[in-house]
Amino acid sequence: MSAATGVVTGVRVSHDEASLDTVEAACHVDDETVLSRLTDAPPVREAFALQTCNRFEAYVVTDAAATGRAVLDDFAPDVGDHSVVEMSHEESLRHLMRVASGLESLVLGEDQILGQLRDAQSVAAEAGALGPILDDAVTKAIHVGERARTETAINEGAVSVGSAAVELLETETDLAAGTAVVVGAGEMGTVAAHALADADVETLYVANRTPERAGELAGEVDADEARAVALDDFDAALADADAVVSATGSESHVLDAEDFADAGELLVVDIAQPRDVAPAANALAGVSVFDMTALETVTDETARRRRAAAESVEAMIDREFDRLLEGYKRKRADEVVSAMYESAERVKERELSEALTKLDAHGDLSADQREVVASMADALVSQLLAAPTKSLRDAAAEDDWTTINTALQLFDPGFGDDADAPGGGNAAAEPPAFVRERLGDDDVPDEIAEQMSDDVTAEVAGEDD
Repeated sequence: MSAATGVVTGVRVSHDEASLDTVEAACHVDDETVLSRLTDAPPVREAFALQTCNRFEAYVVTDAAATGRAVLDDFAPDVGDHSVVEMSHEESLRHLMRVASGLESLVLGEDQILGQLRDAQSVAAEAGALGPILDDAVTKAIHVGERARTETAINEGAVSVGSAAVELLETETDLAAGTAVVVGAGEMGTVAAHALADADVETLYVANRTPERAGELAGEVDADEARAVALDDFDAALADADAVVSATGSESHVLDAEDFADAGELLVVDIAQPRDVAPAANALAGVSVFDMTALETVTDETARRRRAAAESVEAMIDREFDRLLEGYKRKRADEVVSAMYESAERVKERELSEALTKLDAHGDLSADQREVVASMADALVSQLLAAPTKSLRDAAAEDDWTTINTALQLFDPGFGDDADAPGGGNAAAEPPAFVRERLGDDDVPDEIAEQMSDDVTAEVAGEDD
């Protein structure tokens, strides 16, 4: 099977089918590890992985759907069959577009997923895991996600987990003139910090393992007073805080129950994956910890506001999905057409060289005459291959892969290498008189003109194979 005819198979564990603990158990340390494991499987030609707070997804390209399923069955995380969703070729392609558009996010239409998809694409490209199938699929998904946000209202309101966390806090307390702490200065922490500043908190602490980054973020937000503190030294900030949003990328808890011992009344939203806050903290008097599941109270309202926009995005995905499939079909047909022209070009060059040698034996040809001979050979190739080219593209559009695969065998780029292949003659070959006319030389012997027209025409058409 050619590189352009691979089949995509996917598997996912996400918030819509699994708990956050299950999603956390499914995720790997990093995308590179996932890609390395997948591409190490001999049948896998391409691979792509996406890991976020709410999902683990892996895709492979193999020669057949059954092969891809077998690879992913061995790879899929052991988190229970009910939590693992398998996706076929078309399901995988459509799902990627839905993910990029925010239709599969906990917060409908959130923007953060686009950046995560771009990052995952870069990681896969750097790892050499992407190829023509998945690279096109992810690129198309990102394009659809961008269009969804610029052409519809899908991202109005809370457009990220970080801003949804602040909306949740605002339903529980009045943030204005209060003190808030953001733990983590990454993408989600940045969104949460700006959302808290927009909620008019009086004092905003930014705690991060790297104090320099915390300082940068504190300088960016529009709060009355923004301060940076080191992650290992922010007990005073917690003691003063009314609300905390934690969003680090740590692989273990960064906030234990004892960290909140002197906190008093405190609301905490943990949007990290894995979780930042130890479960025991929620048992402390006065401390209320909300995780990603609690955000559903916010996202339900957001979903209602965006339902009409989501319908428009679904229609957009339908159109772009069809275009992606058509693009794959064109590529498959073009691969065969390219092989066909490559074969014909090699035969043409060989026969043209022989014909010019024979003609030179009867007197040196002028540059103009050589150009006429070469032009005639090019014209023969173009005219003879015009109809097969159209037929192959029509076959691809109609999913007629029997014709495509037959053509791939007939027009192997190695075709015509055997110079001793027997000639077969061709009724479409140009007669000697026309050859002489194209050469501008009436003295060309009959046998030379006949041989040249027969050889070029018959071998380009494939009759000498």
